[in-house]
Amino acid sequence: MSLLEVEHLHATYETIVALRDISFVVGQGEIVTLIGSNGAGKTTTLNTLCGLTPARSGSIRLAGERIEALPPHEIARRGVIQSPEGRKIFARLSVLENLEMGAFSRRDNRAVKRDLEDVLGRFPRLRERLHQPGGTLSGGEQQMLAIGRALMAKPRLLLLDEPSMGLAPIFVRDVFESLVALNKQGTTILLVEQNAHMALMIAHRAYVMQTGLITHSGDAKVLRKDPAIIRAYLGGA
Repeated sequence: MSLLEVEHLHATYETIVALRDISFVVGQGEIVTLIGSNGAGKTTTLNTLCGLTPARSGSIRLAGERIEALPPHEIARRGVIQSPEGRKIFARLSVLENLEMGAFSRRDNRAVKRDLEDVLGRFPRLRERLHQPGGTLSGGEQQMLAIGRALMAKPRLLLLDEPSMGLAPIFVRDVFESLVALNKQGTTILLVEQNAHMALMIAHRAYVMQTGLITHSGDAKVLRKDPAIIRAYLGGA
């Protein structure tokens, strides 16, 4: 069953045509990844899904409901939650306050407390640094905090933009292992990632973007073996 259906989506960023008639789906319970070079339109795609970049034409359906004309806060209330590129945590707020900000629109206090415990159990480093300012954390810890903050919003669809950017290899492994664990527990994930090798390792399906177009799509395991994908994105000869 499809959770997200995008059809013939066009979007512009300032005066640049960023998305050109793209269509894709994300099934309930899947990890789907968008891969491509810088400037391909991956981040614009996520921002358009969130309402941060207006859709010029086309449709975005979440569980059958069209959401492309809704303001960002209404899209977030429906469960489309992004952990943005560069993490964008609140550096002066504590780890706990950052996590609480993720749940600012929720009113179910008992469930919020339960989810906080789940996030801290998932990312033990955050529990150890609960009262430290977010800006004092390492890059890997900040990425865990950004993902944890997104989870506190109780996402139906979790959008992740470059979660491995700038991280040491050990933190990259930790982040991707946490994404697999999240997905096994039912979280649907749309992943934008420069590390195409790791993204294709954990995703069920993948779409390849180039200059605002989707040029390839299919099973992630199959695309990992595609000679064109290997040459372009996986460092192959």
